[in-house]
Amino acid sequence: MAEPEGPPVRRPSLLDAVLPLIALATLIAGSLALFGLDSLDGPLQVALVMCAAIAALIALKNGHTWQQVQSAGQEAMGSVTSAVFILLAVGALIGTWNLSGTIPTLVYYGIQVLSPSWFYAATAIICGIVALSIGSSWTTAATIGVGLVGIATLLDVSAAITAGAVISGAYLGDKTSPLSETTILTAQMAGVDPREHIKRQVWTSGPAFLIALAVFFVLGLVRAPDVQDAVATSTELADLDQLFWISPVNLLPLVLLIVLSVRKAPASLALLVSSLFAGVLAAFTQQQVIADFIAGQGNMLVESIKATWLAMATGFHADTGLADVDRLVSRGGMSSMLFTLWLIFGAVTFGVLLERFGLITRLVDPMITSAKSTGRLFLTVFGCAFGLNIVAGDQYIALILPARIFRAEFARRGLAATNLSRLTADSGTVTSPLVPWNSCGAFMGATLGVSTLLYLPYAIFCYASPALSVLYGVTGFKIERVEPATVDPSPERSD
Repeated sequence: MAEPEGPPVRRPSLLDAVLPLIALATLIAGSLALFGLDSLDGPLQVALVMCAAIAALIALKNGHTWQQVQSAGQEAMGSVTSAVFILLAVGALIGTWNLSGTIPTLVYYGIQVLSPSWFYAATAIICGIVALSIGSSWTTAATIGVGLVGIATLLDVSAAITAGAVISGAYLGDKTSPLSETTILTAQMAGVDPREHIKRQVWTSGPAFLIALAVFFVLGLVRAPDVQDAVATSTELADLDQLFWISPVNLLPLVLLIVLSVRKAPASLALLVSSLFAGVLAAFTQQQVIADFIAGQGNMLVESIKATWLAMATGFHADTGLADVDRLVSRGGMSSMLFTLWLIFGAVTFGVLLERFGLITRLVDPMITSAKSTGRLFLTVFGCAFGLNIVAGDQYIALILPARIFRAEFARRGLAATNLSRLTADSGTVTSPLVPWNSCGAFMGATLGVSTLLYLPYAIFCYASPALSVLYGVTGFKIERVEPATVDPSPERSD
């Protein structure tokens, strides 16, 4: 027996599309006004869940069933499964890398060679090289980035500017490395060969990174005139050396992680393997640290297992009486990522509901119609991608939807698909860490230990890259043209 048909589904009105965004802006503003930076510890998550509920009610009003709403929610949860395991693995890795002395060793060596006057620029260069090599902004930030932020603390330079430099370098690699999944995804969605896509990226990424380096170098000269050279930190270095056995051997977990990443091992698996290896290494190199961590006096094997387990679960903690050192090493654990996961769940569910029930396209279609010039069209793509990073909370949505929505329009106007792939990457990938509730912004804030709102002004590359891309569209510089055509807006898929 056939089930009775439900009420007819209505196309969302403009008010339907705008209302969830008004609710989002109002609740986020209220959260920040009432709780400040502490809004990331719960209030902002509640705001996003409430916005998802509003989007669900609008879908129901327009004739969609509750089963369809549930299906969209399940799709949202499924889309962030890999991010969940990566975040948990990063939490475990930070905990065991502190236990094994890997992060303290990075800090110990780095502080001896990095001068405050050029520290920010050097940070961006180091992270850029690593990210280009392994193709992952998240892995770069969670490893080298964490160590560099720790060095900044001991050098008495700005952790917020350092985090901005880490992100600038990390996202240079994320959007231009042939090993980056976002690079490959963006090219696929726009129907472009990944190698051709990367070649076009150089024209915006290269100048944008040079702009960022210039700004970081000036900030280093301006912000650190009264900061003594690294030699003056010998007391802190000696204390760090006394707490941990410092040796290049402690960097083996980092080497292992790089090898696994280059060999294209799944990110979460590579991170977990490296964190477990760090725990095993600590049993041989940091026995006193383990004893102090768990206050153990018994079997060393049992103590090592217990210390590694706790470091992965709740993080490593030290109580040395030295505030800077304790702040540096007392971090990590899967539990430290729970607020971040809550944030991502709320944001992505909200974004998927907006996309599934036509609320996004209801806003974008009039924008495409009104974008008469190439410059206006480029600005519209940027606004769509950045807006999706804000309202959808996930860079993958901000990459996929603009490519799907604008691909046919670019072809109709005789604009090569390489223009769209470059613009989408510049607009969607690099702006994602600027939004506190976006999965990337939440990850960077939690991993680096610097609030998104604090590092936001200093993530220079993330501003310069999309600005140059839109400027090229306005001026016509490096804009490739082809014969106008009609194409299927859905991306081609290879078997």
